[in-house]
Amino acid sequence: MPNFLLELGTEELPASFVSGSAQQWQRLVPATLAEESLTNDSINVYATPRRLAVLVKGLPVQQLDREEEVKGPPASSAFKDGKPTKAAEGFAKKQGVEIDALEVRATDKGDFVFVLKKIPGRMTADILTELVPQWINKLEGKRFMRWADGDLKFPRPIRSLVALLDDTVLPITLVSGSDTVKSDRISQGHRVLHTPPTPLGGVSIPQAEDYVEYLRAACVEVDRTQRKNQIKAQVEAAATKQGGYADITEDLLEEVTDLVEWPNAVVGKFDEDFLILPPEVITTIIVTNQRYFPILKNPGYPELLPYFITISNGDPAKAAIIAAGNERVVRARLADGQFFYKADLVKPLEDYLPKLATVTFQEDLGTVRAKVDRLCKIASLITNQLQITGEEQAYIARAALLCKADLVTQMVYELPEMQGIMGQKYALASGESEEVATAIFEHYLPKGAGDNLPQTLTGQVVAIADKLDTLVSIFGLGMLPTGSSDPFALRRAANAIINIIWAAQLPVNLHQLLAQVVAEFTATRPETPTELLAQLYEFFLQRIRTLLQEEKNVDYDLVNAVLGENDLEYTERALRDLLDALERALFLQQIRNNQTLDLIYETVNRSTRLAAQGDLDKVELEPKTAVKPELFQKSSEQAFYDAVVQLVPQTLLSKQTRNYQQLVDSLTEISPTVSNFFDGPESVLVMDPDPEIKQNRLNLLGLLRNHARVLADFGAIVKS
Repeated sequence: MPNFLLELGTEELPASFVSGSAQQWQRLVPATLAEESLTNDSINVYATPRRLAVLVKGLPVQQLDREEEVKGPPASSAFKDGKPTKAAEGFAKKQGVEIDALEVRATDKGDFVFVLKKIPGRMTADILTELVPQWINKLEGKRFMRWADGDLKFPRPIRSLVALLDDTVLPITLVSGSDTVKSDRISQGHRVLHTPPTPLGGVSIPQAEDYVEYLRAACVEVDRTQRKNQIKAQVEAAATKQGGYADITEDLLEEVTDLVEWPNAVVGKFDEDFLILPPEVITTIIVTNQRYFPILKNPGYPELLPYFITISNGDPAKAAIIAAGNERVVRARLADGQFFYKADLVKPLEDYLPKLATVTFQEDLGTVRAKVDRLCKIASLITNQLQITGEEQAYIARAALLCKADLVTQMVYELPEMQGIMGQKYALASGESEEVATAIFEHYLPKGAGDNLPQTLTGQVVAIADKLDTLVSIFGLGMLPTGSSDPFALRRAANAIINIIWAAQLPVNLHQLLAQVVAEFTATRPETPTELLAQLYEFFLQRIRTLLQEEKNVDYDLVNAVLGENDLEYTERALRDLLDALERALFLQQIRNNQTLDLIYETVNRSTRLAAQGDLDKVELEPKTAVKPELFQKSSEQAFYDAVVQLVPQTLLSKQTRNYQQLVDSLTEISPTVSNFFDGPESVLVMDPDPEIKQNRLNLLGLLRNHARVLADFGAIVKS
């Protein structure tokens, strides 16, 4: 069975496109082959900075023959008096069959003419010739550009195309205006390390299955996983040789893997004098700016050794020259960092505050200094709500005031990634307390999905205040995020607020806090849309819903049962007490998983559906004010009533302590009584002809619904 190789040779591709395009082909190639019924033994996608390749092994020589049934015209128009009409003849001609091949079958819409066509399988080579341009043209990514003077777009110019079915070159041509690339068997080896055996250059691939072996011989490791493992092993070995430990972050390892074709670790050194800089500054310069790996003194600690590791794509014999060049670049950048650091320390962090008035936060929202003023007010609102007093209150006020001051320091101006980090360093150097300094760093957390959350109360409050100000301000300008656009990362900000509250168990009343912040905002901007507060409420509810489902793994219907669907009481309750909403959602998932929910579902859900036909207030729990025992006609009604009377203190205690297991136990206990009310020997007709009796019974059911609603809206729960 033949093997197929496709290699697209290019100029050096952006690192992000290398891995991204490989992932796209890993999805696209198998899918399109399956559509063409081309089975195979394996599909391997390879990628380096100068090539994208796919090797498919075990393809059939051609598709299997297949049969296809085609429906034609109605029998009444295809045949008259048993003879074919022009409609039948035209259909047969179009399908390439004789009239005798037509057959009449009955359908739901009457008798129709059908034909069973036998379609011979196409040659695999022909199909692949058509698929290859599709695979190339369907790749997506950032910053595509026109290649040559035609309309073909790709991140970098395409220089070669290898298309081999076993040892045969498939004829494929890529055209971009006056420039064309025709397929052959010639790939390209390493730019520096490979010496072509012929003046024409390149690496001639005899058979598709020889691809990986021949490219390795030409100093190109096309297997991305192998290349990544080699880099990791080389970096770790080099660090050990210097008496330290490699600081290998996954993001940097992934990026460097896509910057080289034949990795070679080169160790560079910098002056020990630079170690007076905060380790984060050195690491940022080495990692973010240069894509080098730092070496730690001890694993897990930021203290550095004066070395770094470069993954070179050059000649290992020239390692000393490469290291010297890298050292010059690092030395210059660290010298700049040292200058900025010393210059920034000349004055205390607080003295940078006036300069914030010269930096624009957002054109219509004024300066960063104005944002700090708003942030301080919001932090004060949160402090009051949480009843924080004394020293902690002072820490929060101070951290809120200083949290943006480092933005106008020279270090952060040159290295924006250091915001917050340098604020913490400069705060400590200025004599600020550890609590304030830590909060300045923490208020930017989390910086992305999976990042750490603030751990101190001061950091948590200032982080919430900062993100809440951004949300309210940007929403206030009408710049709401859309499905494809969220330039101010408002979803991430809202997610962060919710996760901080959940993780730190902060009893924040977000419903009230949003109303207060919006009132402050609209007081200075009368033109603010009146629907701003409602938009923010809905936005936060969407984020809570998403987080519960995607991060907490709560079933969608249980989330609906906690947050309510068009239920103002429930939505307000969730925003007033996010901790309670989380607890109820997790508890519902727990009792569904252990099947306790099944014990109460039928009776509570049935009661809820019927109670909707009454008019009892959904918050009423007391049977003595809602039900008239003198109207009872059956003993089951009295038993139901007595059970609800006994349920009241249990429900109130569960609501107060958030011990919802106690409520579920009580509902489970009265479930047989409710079942007897519906279906037992003394069952009743709820919808009695007497309107007063009917309302009395609906109120009984409404009370049970209301007690269950302390936990969830059972009407939203789908039966397991």
